[in-house]
Amino acid sequence: MKVLVIGPSDTGSMGGMAAVIRDIRESRQLNEEFDIDIFPSYIDGSLAVRLLYSGYGYLRFLLCFKQYDLFHIHTAERGSTFRKNLYLQRIKKAGKRAVIHIHGAEYLTFYDGLGRLGKGIVERFFCRGDLVLALSDSWRRELEARFHIDTCRTLNNGIDVLKWKAAATDVKKHRNSFLMLGRLGKRKGTYDLIDAVEMAVRENSEIFICLAGDGEVDKVRSLIEEKGLERHIQAPGWIDGEEKLEYLKKAATLVLPSYYEGLPMAILEGMAGGKAILSTTVGAIPEVVAEENGILVEPGDVAGLAQGLLRLSSDTQMLETMSRKNMEKAQECFSISQIHKQLAEYYRQAME
Repeated sequence: MKVLVIGPSDTGSMGGMAAVIRDIRESRQLNEEFDIDIFPSYIDGSLAVRLLYSGYGYLRFLLCFKQYDLFHIHTAERGSTFRKNLYLQRIKKAGKRAVIHIHGAEYLTFYDGLGRLGKGIVERFFCRGDLVLALSDSWRRELEARFHIDTCRTLNNGIDVLKWKAAATDVKKHRNSFLMLGRLGKRKGTYDLIDAVEMAVRENSEIFICLAGDGEVDKVRSLIEEKGLERHIQAPGWIDGEEKLEYLKKAATLVLPSYYEGLPMAILEGMAGGKAILSTTVGAIPEVVAEENGILVEPGDVAGLAQGLLRLSSDTQMLETMSRKNMEKAQECFSISQIHKQLAEYYRQAME
């Protein structure tokens, strides 16, 4: 079976979708059974760069798509869906099969904000997919109810557990150190976290947090300086690969105070690396993080975040328990080999 995986470039884009696609590219397990090619439809950059590359990508797609049997389309909200709808229309017109993989944390909010025409396009997009993959059971149920489809399946994000296990260190030694991974900005709760650190350091002056990611980096750095928190907060920009492992080694807790999420890769990486989790009750996070392995607060609860920072920095026994539980859970539930085994089964189902 020849499979074309369509989505953001796994070398020219940042974020969770690109990471998932990169794992598919590198999967010996999937590539032994299927003839898989990766098709980059989008790269990061200025608006002009994104538009030009997207148009160029679609023209390239028209020249090659007929040789494939199945298409694995990765999409998120807003322009991503409308671009991928053009691909799907051509695929279905040719009588071929397609799996739609939904990643966008704000997808249903995006849909609810559309007008009648936009909603119709999205509804037809979902109905044309032979299978629709959601990142969690709760999200799958929401998509089924909203779009009246019975083709939705759950596929959790997965991680290379052995790779991230290398980030495990003595949490007692790093109890005051926290790490946030992801795009910096309001949606990810970055500014709430800065305010929470400002509150927490009044009780524990040793708390230190690294905000590592792209997005509003300059704005975040200016706010840190304005608040006089340079000794407590660092914003190095985007990190990846070995550099990310090194930053994880220096932290005891992974923090992600988002307002919207699916199933964040950052949390899975933190779990596999033996970190406690401090996050919010959004998306699939409550399905992954419970009292035994982390602390959850409501999005926007700055005081709750501050208390979470203080609890985790002061209770080394709790940190050790959470570290152990997270490593166990990552291995049992989110190993990339298990996830790719399930994806292979979905590929076969889509072709039936």
